[in-house]
Amino acid sequence: MSGMVVVGVDGSPSSLDAVEAAAWEAGRRGLGLRLAQALPWPAEPVPPGAPPWDPNGVGLHDGADAALAEAERRARRVAPQVEITREVLMGEPARVLQSESRFAALTVVGDGSAGPPRGSVAGQLTARCACPVLVVRGRVHRTGPVVLVGDASPATREAAEFAFAEASARGTDLVVLPTRGNDDRYAPTDLQKKYPDVTVRFRRLRHWARRALVDASADAQLVVIGARGRGRVADLLPGSVGRAVLRDGQCSVAVIPAGTV
Repeated sequence: MSGMVVVGVDGSPSSLDAVEAAAWEAGRRGLGLRLAQALPWPAEPVPPGAPPWDPNGVGLHDGADAALAEAERRARRVAPQVEITREVLMGEPARVLQSESRFAALTVVGDGSAGPPRGSVAGQLTARCACPVLVVRGRVHRTGPVVLVGDASPATREAAEFAFAEASARGTDLVVLPTRGNDDRYAPTDLQKKYPDVTVRFRRLRHWARRALVDASADAQLVVIGARGRGRVADLLPGSVGRAVLRDGQCSVAVIPAGTV
C-alpha cells in the first residue's frame, strides 16, 4: 500500500486516542506516520514582521510543538518501529487534513464529540477527503468482527472491498448490515472468493435500525460505511443509519469516499 497514515493532532484526549490508533494502523500496514497540527489563520491583520501563527506573541506555535511532541511520544509507545514525521500547518483543520490526504493511504481523526457529525472536523473531512477516513471513537477493540453498513450502491461496493480487506488482515469475521431490507448484493461473490479466509454473516436491520446498528458496534472492532462521492456530509452517508453510527457508534468508524479504494 502506497502513501502514509496521516493523523490530525490538537492536544485533546480524543486527538491523542486518534494518534495511538493511527500509529497502530501505520505499524500493521508497514507505512510511515505523519502528525499534522493545524493552526487557524488570525482573524485580524498580522503586523509586519510577525509570524502568522503568533501575531500577538501568545506562543501558539510553541503550544503546537508541545502537542506534537506528546503525540509523537504516544505514537512511539504504540509502534516504535514506525517512521514518524510531524508538521505545523496553517489553515482550518478539516481543509488542512483534506490537503494532506491527497498523499495518504488513510487519514485518522478523533471523534469530534464536541459537535454533530456535519459540524465536526471528522464530519467535514468525510465530505472532502481523498482517501479512507478512520474516525476514532468509543472503546478500542482488537477482537470482534468488522461491520459493513450500506446498500447496493457503488459507494458501498467500494466500502465492501475495504471491509473485506480489513476483516482478512485482522483475522476476524465480517458482519454485513443491509440498510434496505434484504438487499445483500453489495457483498459480491468475487470478494468472498478473493478473501476466502473471511467468514461473512448477514444481520438484518428491521425496526429501530439506527439503534440496532449502534448496538452492533458495541462488540465490533470497526464499522465501515461507504460515502456517495464528496460534498455535504449529510448527503454522503447512507441515510440516518450511517450518520447515527458516526455520531453514536461504540467503536471506530471507517468512511470510504467514492474513488478512494
